Amino acid sequence: MNIRCQQEEHEKKILSPSAFLSNQTRGRFRSEPDCDLRTVFQRDRDRIIHSKSFRRLKHKTQVFLAPTGDHYRTRLTHVLEVSQIARTIATCLRLNEYLTEAIALGHDLGHTPFGHAGEHSLNQLHPGGFRHYIQSLRVVDFLEADGKGLNLSWEVRNGIIKHSKGYRDILPDNSKDLPATLEGQAVRVADIIAYLNHDMDDALRAGMIQEADLPKHLREVVGNRPSMRIDTMVRDLIRETLQKNDSRLHLSPMMQEVITDLRSFLYNTVYRNERVHTEFEKAQNIIKQLYGFFLEYEFSDNQEPPFVMRSPVQSTEEQKQRHRQVCDFIAGMTDRYALGLYRHIFMPKPWSVL
Repeated sequence: MNIRCQQEEHEKKILSPSAFLSNQTRGRFRSEPDCDLRTVFQRDRDRIIHSKSFRRLKHKTQVFLAPTGDHYRTRLTHVLEVSQIARTIATCLRLNEYLTEAIALGHDLGHTPFGHAGEHSLNQLHPGGFRHYIQSLRVVDFLEADGKGLNLSWEVRNGIIKHSKGYRDILPDNSKDLPATLEGQAVRVADIIAYLNHDMDDALRAGMIQEADLPKHLREVVGNRPSMRIDTMVRDLIRETLQKNDSRLHLSPMMQEVITDLRSFLYNTVYRNERVHTEFEKAQNIIKQLYGFFLEYEFSDNQEPPFVMRSPVQSTEEQKQRHRQVCDFIAGMTDRYALGLYRHIFMPKPWSVL
């Protein structure tokens, strides 16, 4: 009895015509035999959860660098909240939940230590630039599993590379800017719903803002609590998508405007807050000094002095490869690992007198 085939037949019966069926996958990065128990997207989800990159997310910054409070979000709790919101959307629209969950759990695997401060630094330091969503794809394709990669399906990889919005439209009219599946689009929207609400919640907890600081017209539309705001946004997405019924996700014009205004509010009051910005500058300096150091010295999993100086580069291609190695090494660090390594290399050590 092939349980995977049974599940694939079950998907045909219960999922929406707009959902992406597991047996329609374009395949993996490298061909491999199917599992007789799990669908392709179940296996992708499991591979992501069991990866080292996923475990490291628990010690990577979301907004507040290396927070001491137990209740502040980390990059790991962010992806879990994105996954929960995206799965709710998928359930209500009868989309493929396993595909949705795999994309959500894998979308930030390439994030740097110190959040967007680290990303900004590596983008300046690496000659080819740096974007966390491109790095996330590099992690699952090449870096995980001792260089073998996770060998994920095309649909999950597409959802990962197309999840990021920056300050652009959430659901742009040009389909080329969107994930190819509605499941990937659900993660793209869930990502901004999650971070808008949990970053605001953390800022309230830190005393950076007060609930009354949120503009009145926004509170009247989406509510006064994170749970109310998430519920309002998700309901709007589901209602508009079902009404349009055109194989795309939709938000109402009013909700798109509200989300844009909320994003601006957070940028102005939290992300660009002097307290946050000051710590980001310190973090960027740490990344810069580590990057310069490891261009000149070898690195390994066991960092013990003395560090071995690298031989001089002999060609442009060798220089390019060295930058790529250093960038991958630093991007994979957790906040605490980067801080510990910085202290180990650059901070003076007390002299022991025997």
